[in-house]
Amino acid sequence: MLTGGQAALQAKKWHQGPLGRAKPLLFPASKCTSDITFLLAKIAYMTRIDDTFARLSTQNRKAFVAYIMAGDPDVATALAVMKGLPAAGVDIIELGLPFTDPMADGPTIQLAGQRALEGGMTLDKTLQMVRDFRASDSTTPIVLMGYYNPIYARGVDLFLTQAKAAGIDGLIIVDLPPEEDDELCIPAQKAGLNFIRLATPTTDNKRLPKVLQNTSGFVYYVSITGITGAAAALAVDVAPEVARIKSQTKLPVIVGFGINTPEAAQGIASVADGCVVGSAIVKQIGEGRSVSDVLAFVASLAAGAHRA
Repeated sequence: MLTGGQAALQAKKWHQGPLGRAKPLLFPASKCTSDITFLLAKIAYMTRIDDTFARLSTQNRKAFVAYIMAGDPDVATALAVMKGLPAAGVDIIELGLPFTDPMADGPTIQLAGQRALEGGMTLDKTLQMVRDFRASDSTTPIVLMGYYNPIYARGVDLFLTQAKAAGIDGLIIVDLPPEEDDELCIPAQKAGLNFIRLATPTTDNKRLPKVLQNTSGFVYYVSITGITGAAAALAVDVAPEVARIKSQTKLPVIVGFGINTPEAAQGIASVADGCVVGSAIVKQIGEGRSVSDVLAFVASLAAGAHRA
């Protein structure tokens, strides 16, 4: 009997039919499947997020992810900060999509969204911001983080086409549970975008497999119960939860919420595959700090995570 790999090669050869016409040899699909075929299929759909984690793994480094709100305090400033993030040590950019009812966010990010919306920020302008970033950076992954309403209003198919074309690599949509995967998660993956799920301290072992089922790119572990910026994350509490998640998935686990110093970034990254900082960076922007000052702060956080 042919192995899967041999069958796949043999299937490419041609033989003569009864009338002399060439036709392909056909084998049952099960005999043409091999680990190598599956691997090649996965490689073909690797995103910038997947590439980044593969690179960091070979370097034995942890990932540092930075969140900013699109259009905060204005498009020009937000874009200047965004363009400076990779040089400041950011491995993945989370770009917030402003929304009127951000139920998972604390006051700092809520205010950032309000500033952006008051300045006229829209979904179209957010996508344009991504395109402007991609004009000079084709490698840094961008994850769009937000809520489903603006996407639903645009239409899923049109949104995914526009997001992919703009240069977005993944989505975190906090108000779509796994039970609604057919709504956006599955279409997003088919469009070549990672769909990143949140796991929390209240995600028990019965719920966790459902959360992980269609997740790709990485798992975002919310280190605290509550909203962004509400409390400090502690490595001693996070470590067993990360281990529990990693026992059920091969995806990287990135920890966010409650990280606001280089020391905290180092501590949390040391027990995970990396960390996310959002509110602390957005707070600097909200205080009117210069772009260079914001990026210097980001660089200190990134250095902390990379020391882990």
